[in-house]
Amino acid sequence: MHTVAVLSLKGGVGKTTVALGLASAALRRGVRTLVIDLDPQCNATSTLEPGDTEASIYDVLQDPSRDTLDRAIAPSAWGDGVDVLAGSEDAESLNHPDPGETRLGRLREALRLLQDDEEPYQLVLLDCPPSLGQLTRSALVAADRALLVTEPTMFAVAGVQRAFEAVQAEREHNENLQPLGVVVNRVRPRSHEHQFRIDELRDIFGPLVMPVALPDRLAVQQAQGACMPIHEWGTPGAREVALAFNLLLARILRISRSRRRAVHHDFDDDEIEEAVDA
Repeated sequence: MHTVAVLSLKGGVGKTTVALGLASAALRRGVRTLVIDLDPQCNATSTLEPGDTEASIYDVLQDPSRDTLDRAIAPSAWGDGVDVLAGSEDAESLNHPDPGETRLGRLREALRLLQDDEEPYQLVLLDCPPSLGQLTRSALVAADRALLVTEPTMFAVAGVQRAFEAVQAEREHNENLQPLGVVVNRVRPRSHEHQFRIDELRDIFGPLVMPVALPDRLAVQQAQGACMPIHEWGTPGAREVALAFNLLLARILRISRSRRRAVHHDFDDDEIEEAVDA
């Protein structure tokens, strides 16, 4: 089970969009996936439209038992293969700025229980709120990789720097945590400002910046508004974005299969062909 925390410490950069796009790519590829909605805004839950649950992430963080998990997880409306651990507005009350180790470890305890399933999830995506309290820190303690999301703007670049520092700091509680990389969202290729900020990110983070960026396309908002996977939207813009998510998922799964290899590498021809066909 490969567990990825998707985070940014600046709101509005498309963090949930990235989590949903990866879930869509995983669905297309047949990778059994769980999306955990830690953001009290619950946008991921709303878009994935699971059935009503008797519990939510709020309850799991209070009582990380098998019974609570079973009551909090439901299949998404997207199809077999993508489940949701439902978000809750009440989770905001748990977002303590300085939680103790017991509170930070509860989500990790819950995910360990899921590993014992006969058919465990192959991919777990943790959609974090844009703040560094108990919710995001719990995700970093539970995850083995952190995917940092940013836009090519000045303030977003500053936000991803803070997120990277948070990942490094949380390794005190989770020595297995590694930064997966920085994905740049809503890129307009003809924008000189966007290219300047991407170059700035590469100066700061080097090979941590993903070689594939996510283009700014209206199809993303349209698909989310219709509560549909981006891979099923069917417009040229949607296909362009879907290909980018295929490549991003291919990198995540490749890292998962070969932990001893370097975390960052360029895509080879076989991987690109596999992602395009997925």
